[in-house]
Amino acid sequence: GAYAGGRGLSIWDTWCAQSSEHCNGNTGDVSDDHYHLWRDDVELMSELGLKAYRFSISWSRILPNGTAYYASDDTEEGEGNNSARIKGINEEGIDFYNGIIDALIEHNIEPFVTLYHWDLPQALEDRYGGWANKSIIEDFGDYAR
Repeated sequence: GAYAGGRGLSIWDTWCAQSSEHCNGNTGDVSDDHYHLWRDDVELMSELGLKAYRFSISWSRILPNGTAYYASDDTEEGEGNNSARIKGINEEGIDFYNGIIDALIEHNIEPFVTLYHWDLPQALEDRYGGWANKSIIEDFGDYAR
């Protein structure tokens, strides 16, 4: 479910866990288990004749710590490949969403992506207060790119 595939905590996870009065005592830890069942879900959508599917990409699944950063490549000297590389990206999360998008297109279902649906990475909330801080602008831009 929610933490499979390297996903980091989001503010929603934290809020639901703070009190049994939040979310009727439920969490999103497993929910409908779309993470493991997405292939079956796309098949069902196709059988139902859906033409479009709106889904959210979890910022915490793409960037578990909320941010991407550049780091030098650790190639051996003499290879001539010392370029900066983006780090902090959860490739398993990228593969998950690419799989869903590809399957939707194969079934003639148009994907409609929402980039943010109340799941700010908890790491950014902890680091600088999340949306209340202007630092979020650059971090959201990095995530959206």
